[in-house]
Amino acid sequence: MSIVFRYLTRQVLVSMLAVSGILLMVFMSGRFIKYLAEAAAGELAGDVLFQIMAYRFPGFLELILPLGFFIGILLAYGRMYLESEMTVLFACGVSDKQLLGKTLIGSIPVILTVGAMSLYVSPWGMKQVEAIFNEQRQATEFEMLAPGRFQSLSSGGRVTYTEGLSDDKRRLEGVFIAEYSQNGKGLSIITAREGSQLIDDETGSRFLVLEEGARFEGMPGRMDYDVTGFDAYGLKISSGNAREKELEEGLSTAALMASDKPEHRAMLHWRFTLPLIVPIVTLLAVRLSRVNPRQGRFFHLLPAMLVYITYLGLLIIARDALENGKVPEWIGLLWVHAIFLALGLWLQFGPAWLYRRRLVREGRASA
Repeated sequence: MSIVFRYLTRQVLVSMLAVSGILLMVFMSGRFIKYLAEAAAGELAGDVLFQIMAYRFPGFLELILPLGFFIGILLAYGRMYLESEMTVLFACGVSDKQLLGKTLIGSIPVILTVGAMSLYVSPWGMKQVEAIFNEQRQATEFEMLAPGRFQSLSSGGRVTYTEGLSDDKRRLEGVFIAEYSQNGKGLSIITAREGSQLIDDETGSRFLVLEEGARFEGMPGRMDYDVTGFDAYGLKISSGNAREKELEEGLSTAALMASDKPEHRAMLHWRFTLPLIVPIVTLLAVRLSRVNPRQGRFFHLLPAMLVYITYLGLLIIARDALENGKVPEWIGLLWVHAIFLALGLWLQFGPAWLYRRRLVREGRASA
């Protein structure tokens, strides 16, 4: 039995790793493209993108591992049914209960990994991500500039372009700035040969000092522009504001347990829910992996995926209901787990129970 257990575990884990790797690549690439677009718009610095993705990795992993394990069981056991390996195992004395028990034992590392990610690692990672975002919001326009690119700054009220930028981001070359004048005179365009950053020691305010340039101010479409040349021109650099509210995803599990806010309690239930998904979907997958060789290898995947999507969708609905106070906390998300646990037990043991009852009835009728 130890050889059989190692073989089954290896087949499932190999399939799970392959599926999880593909899903991680798909979901993380989509999120990376979103962050890349924000960096291109000047909202994020390009050098923090990989840091953000690294800190977000545990959050992706905690959601993808249960799905990967579910699909891994379906693919591995489905192949074994098609190639009659399961028939050989059953003929050698391996029962359905033993197969389920060995699979549940093999799911323990996945349960522990998802639990560690959900309860500890993922909240820590989200806290680091939020710290990076706050730092980016506090960054000045000068620090967010990139050479050779027009960037919309000051909440879209100013467009800035520079041909060159020093490595320490303290000097610019070939500066172009366009913004609407605050005095109602229309558009203001400033060009300068170079610029540098100046910090006021008394107030701490930052200024962009432009040298050897000109300022054009007027209404678009009219010819009466005011043109002013200058040797030096100071422009105040504004800083963003950090978000004071801390996201629930970044709070530690201990902080959530000490809080009585509905949204915090809902997040706490959600974190404990993720590792509970693994044994329940294992119970479902072992039964749903049974496939008739005439039906094809992937015939059973569609109904199985519909079951999983329904399961996850109900958990999200239950979390929102708990957050809005529509469900008592002592129930929480357990009612969803109870439904699918009952479904898995019925799929696993229900047909055999009905078959035994039918044999009993037939025996009594013939007697």
